[in-house]
Amino acid sequence: MATWNIDSSHSSVQFSIRHLMITNVRGEFAGVTGSVEYDAANPLATKVNASVDAASINTRDEKRDGHLRSADFFDVATYPTVTFASTSVSQGAGGHLEVHGDLTLHGVTKPVVLTVDGPTGEEKDPWGNTRIGASISTTIDRREFGLGWNAVIESGGVLVGHDAKLTIDLSLVRA
Repeated sequence: MATWNIDSSHSSVQFSIRHLMITNVRGEFAGVTGSVEYDAANPLATKVNASVDAASINTRDEKRDGHLRSADFFDVATYPTVTFASTSVSQGAGGHLEVHGDLTLHGVTKPVVLTVDGPTGEEKDPWGNTRIGASISTTIDRREFGLGWNAVIESGGVLVGHDAKLTIDLSLVRA
């Protein structure tokens, strides 16, 4: 079992959520850190611990980002990090790994399942490091994590959708 560190400068956490019930707004978080214990010969023994700086949210709109950092949403002054700790790994459909674990967001911890595309095979980078990568996805209901702020629009719908689609792209460096 090898330990792989998340390369923050080559990894990302993105999200997509409905706005006004007509389109998706996309954003991302910078500053994902953590490690993965992984052995290609025994992928079901994989362990993941990761953290994201909640204040690093970026939707390309400063006013919206400020609102998302406020107590209406992430309340980054009180809850500065989003964390994930795996509890088990199983074989999913289509050969994908499913990483089961606890996501802590806005001070609320809930079980989630991450679907993993990968990991890739090992590659040497130009600096002599050994790397692997993976793309991960899941969907969460933001309300389950205390992110319930919303507004009703004229048609009777809501300003912000409930389901947030998360996509995580990791570049991992062997420790």
